[in-house]
Amino acid sequence: MPPARATPVNATAAALLGLLHDGPMTGGQLVAAAGRRFGSFFSVTRSQVYRELPVLADAGLLKLGKQGPRASQQYAITAAGRRSFKAWLAGGGGADPLRSPLVLRLVYAGSLTEKQRGEVVRSSREAYAARLDEARATARGEPDPYRKAVADFAVAHARSMLKLLDAIPME
Repeated sequence: MPPARATPVNATAAALLGLLHDGPMTGGQLVAAAGRRFGSFFSVTRSQVYRELPVLADAGLLKLGKQGPRASQQYAITAAGRRSFKAWLAGGGGADPLRSPLVLRLVYAGSLTEKQRGEVVRSSREAYAARLDEARATARGEPDPYRKAVADFAVAHARSMLKLLDAIPME
């Protein structure tokens, strides 16, 4: 009998399947885990998680686990889900599209008043300075070489965004 085919999945679904390799989780637990594990470079919103989970379950990539408090539902990855995740992982490299609401705001920052532009830059600078501190701490303590490389990328990305913000003219 030929090996079972992997169901193609998108990056959000792959992110959830990857997290579920650690064990069953509810939607809320997945949102929190995504923020901790890769939130600095790949955002997964609550609405995306809750939209994706039933689709993955219907496709046989997840199975329902225990029902938790307040009707929360655990999900566990299936063998088909593991195959689809592995196929997604192996399926490609290439350049990623950059999707940054901040960069988009900066493209049009000339349409803002000086005060508005200053607030966008100030609040973004504050957020990226905090992200840089977090990324440095994560990179220092990461023993896995692949996750260490990703953590180092998060440090470089935060530095790059701070450099971009410093280049915005404030008049």
